[in-house]
Amino acid sequence: MEGECKVMLDATVDTEARKQTARVKPSSKLTTALLVFTLCLAATAAAVLVINRHTKGPGQDEENVDLRHTLRQISNVRAAIHLEGKYNPERKTSVEWKTQVDHFHSQGGLELSDNEIVIPRNGLYFVYSQASFRVNCSSSDTDDSTPNPMVHLSQTVKRWSDSYGNDHGTKYYQTILHSIRTVCQKKASSNPDEENWFSAVYMGAVFNLRRGDKLKTVMKEKMLQSLEDDPGKTFFGVFSL
Repeated sequence: MEGECKVMLDATVDTEARKQTARVKPSSKLTTALLVFTLCLAATAAAVLVINRHTKGPGQDEENVDLRHTLRQISNVRAAIHLEGKYNPERKTSVEWKTQVDHFHSQGGLELSDNEIVIPRNGLYFVYSQASFRVNCSSSDTDDSTPNPMVHLSQTVKRWSDSYGNDHGTKYYQTILHSIRTVCQKKASSNPDEENWFSAVYMGAVFNLRRGDKLKTVMKEKMLQSLEDDPGKTFFGVFSL
């Protein structure tokens, strides 16, 4: 490459010298020489760039792109779990939460253990739950002389955490969500089986939870018997923020 530049430089200077010997100034010859030298440097840099590209291993650029894409996907996975509830007569104080049914999903380490959601790591989490009921607001035992009782629906989410300072390994739970709703008032009816009301109790909020915390739902046994457990009606879930 240096030899070619030298030949071109000499040829250019000789040609210009023969054509304009009488009227060309020394400064013009110097300008032409610098221009040719600059073009030679640019050509050399381009050749070096091409050589460097060819010396890279095949597929390295593609592998780097794939690695960055995989790392980005891993970092974007948020912990989440969504459970569907079913009525189980053997459980006296809670809905039985089911996996692998209906709209269930779980990712990021959140899991169900002994009907409780276990938190995988410290952080902010949104906890939510809904319970749906079919309520009978009529009774054949109610008469005019007896005050008609109100029908209430409620649901509670409780948290166990080692930060509570439990003694002797006993599980101590604190209520973090509680919702109650008055549906109707009992009244006398000749056909009590036909007086059914449908209602749902929903609640949700953000909490700062710790790794190993456990969440469970609590409900009165007499309410469980009225639970609506069709897909999408009763559920329990958590997702990280």
